[in-house]
This record gives sequence, C-alpha cells and structure tokens, in this order.
Amino acid sequence: MSNVLLSARSSVFERADPYAVSEYVNQHVGAHCIRLPTSGFPEASLNHRKFASLDLCRISYGGSVRVTSPALETIYHLQVLLKGHCRSQCRGQEHFYVPGELLLINPDDPVDLTYSADCEKFIVKLPVSLFENTCLENRWMLPQSGIRFSAARHDMGELEGFSNLLMLICQEAEAASSMPQVQEHYVRIIASKLLGLLGNNVQRVQPQSQGGSFEQVVDYIEQHLTQDIGIEQLVTVARVSERSLYALFERHAGISPKDYIRQRKLERIHAQLLDPACKVRSVTEIALDHGFLHLGRFAEAYRRRFGELPSETYKRNR
Repeated sequence: MSNVLLSARSSVFERADPYAVSEYVNQHVGAHCIRLPTSGFPEASLNHRKFASLDLCRISYGGSVRVTSPALETIYHLQVLLKGHCRSQCRGQEHFYVPGELLLINPDDPVDLTYSADCEKFIVKLPVSLFENTCLENRWMLPQSGIRFSAARHDMGELEGFSNLLMLICQEAEAASSMPQVQEHYVRIIASKLLGLLGNNVQRVQPQSQGGSFEQVVDYIEQHLTQDIGIEQLVTVARVSERSLYALFERHAGISPKDYIRQRKLERIHAQLLDPACKVRSVTEIALDHGFLHLGRFAEAYRRRFGELPSETYKRNR
C-alpha cells in the first residue's frame, strides 16, 4: 500500500531540513511543533497534494521526532503509519501504532505523538465542515458538541475498501487530467466511509422524525415571527451545533439564520400590508410587533426588498 500513496511526482522536500519541512506542514496540513534529538543530522522528506477540500501528505523526518499541538481546531487528521512505530498520548491514554494502523485525531484533541527514527506516515487533513455537510446530506443528527471519533486503533486491513479508496484518491490527485467535480465526488465518499467505518458520536436517526429537520426549524420560525428569535433557540430546535445550524441554512436557504428570520419578518409584514382585510392600524405598530425597533432601518430594508416604502404599500391598500 505504501508505494501507491503519493509517488515522487508529489515530492516537495527530499532529504531536507526537518524544521523547513515542519514549517511547510504548518502552512498546509496543520499547526504543530516538533522536537528532534540534539545529536545527528536527520533529513526529512515530504510529498504533498491538494485534493478538493483535503490535503494529502506523506512525510518522514529521518529521526526520532515528537510532534505536539494544543488542538487542530477546525480540522481532523487521519494518519496511517507506513513504516516504523508511533506512540500517542491523549487525555491520559497511551496507544502504540505499527505499520498498517490508522489514527484519527479530533479537532479538540491535544496532539502528543512520538515517532521512531524510521517512521513514515501518510496524513489526510479533513475540514470539520466536510463531515458536518455529509451528515446534513444524509439527514443524520449532528451532536451539539461536534462530531467526535473514538480513540480506538484501527487496522487498515479490517476497514473494508478503505485502503483501495486512499490509493484511488492519491492516483486521482496526481493525474494530470483530474477534474474538480471528480475530486469532490471522492471527498464525499471518504467522509461517508469514515463516518460509517469508525466509531463516532453521530446518530444515524433521521432528524425529521424527532423534529430536528430544516423544515421543523422553519416551522418554529414561522410560529414565532413576532418574537425575538435567538440563535440559541434554533440550535435547541435543530439539535445541532451553532456551526452546523449555519451550514444547514446555507445549504437550504443560501443565507444565514438571522438573515432568513429578518427576510421572513419583512415578507410577513408585506403580506399583511397588502391585505385590506388584515386589521393593521399603522406601519409603526406592525413593525414594532415584529421586533423592528429602529423604524428608519426597517423602512429602508423594506424598500430594498419590495421596491417601495411600507407606508406606500399601506396607503395603497387601505
């Protein structure tokens, strides 16, 4: 397997200063610090490819190295040990990895990894948004605390089809004719495979059956348009994290939750002002009823949306 995960065509460094390689990794793969032995002259090598929203990296430092980071924050690291061995220390637990085993580091996990001098590893950097969007596409329930994978060790040979998938992705990344659409297709597959193969806290229950769908959030907004609807309330209704809530609205409405609420309030007011049978005593009253406390800003937002001032709509239909 190791001979097909990024070939020499993807080489960026060969027999180079490990700290120069580390700086490149900081820029493209994930923030970290390295600690090398004080003696000797280790030479590092690195192959790298960008692949849609992923970064693929094959790296060896040429000497025993300790890699630390407080947390990766917005990304996950999938690491496959190709040669040597690795010791991982995280949250009081210690694991030892040998070639062919896989480690997945969560965004909020502190990183403390010690690699042997002969170690070589393959890394896939995956953004948080990739897994969240995959869950949304499958209509799985997202945990409010974020998606977390278990710290269990995984043997690549036991993960059905995953080794072949990594090989195909690397081949596609190095292909001269690789198309963005094809890359995006592979990226969605790898996210789905990881969520399906590795232990995690994602509930694969259809959220609409328990009231967590986009439609249910929209229904909640419709029923409370005359109230001040906060993001916290929508997070509770959707049962997702705030970041996932924004992703949900971006996917279904193309705008943020706050903009959607504001838009729906304006549309409700517009409909009521158009309806002669609706008992509206004044524009000021209906604006205040829907939470628009700054009447000048309300009038301007209404004009941009409907091409006339709310007072003009009101007078024309009374």
